[in-house]
Amino acid sequence: MSAKPIKSILFVCLGNICRSPLAEGVLRAVLAERGKHQGIVLDSAATSGWEVGSAPDPRSIAVAISHGIDISRQRARRIAPEDFSRFDLILGMDRANVRDLKALASPIARGRIHLYLDFATGNATDVPDPYYGDAEAFASVYRMIREASEALARRLEVRASVPTSGQASSTI
Repeated sequence: MSAKPIKSILFVCLGNICRSPLAEGVLRAVLAERGKHQGIVLDSAATSGWEVGSAPDPRSIAVAISHGIDISRQRARRIAPEDFSRFDLILGMDRANVRDLKALASPIARGRIHLYLDFATGNATDVPDPYYGDAEAFASVYRMIREASEALARRLEVRASVPTSGQASSTI
């Protein structure tokens, strides 16, 4: 990726009802807490079309609400071809999402696609799909996403402070 500031981020999971809407909502909250929410477009999408138009899973809504975040107005949508040029950063929640996204993207856009936890924290692991789990599975996913969102927000702040000309840091 180039060192230009990131102005748009798309989170992607299989159905866009559990992990990716939670990641969108949590990062939005983290950026707002830091006073950095303006100017960054956040969205989420699915690699499948199964849940298009659906609200987030009630368990994702509940865990978000328990932390003061309202994601209930989001609606699932499938990734669209224009998303690959519209977003500076596309973060898949698991390796299968990343593989599917790269298969859909043009060669130029593939550099924008990353595994969320790997990009945010350097921990190359998946955010597990909590759909078949219980409330604790959703709470665990929330904690992973919150930690990654904090790390991503720090990364975005560092990246925004890098001059547009000259040499960029290798940590970005």
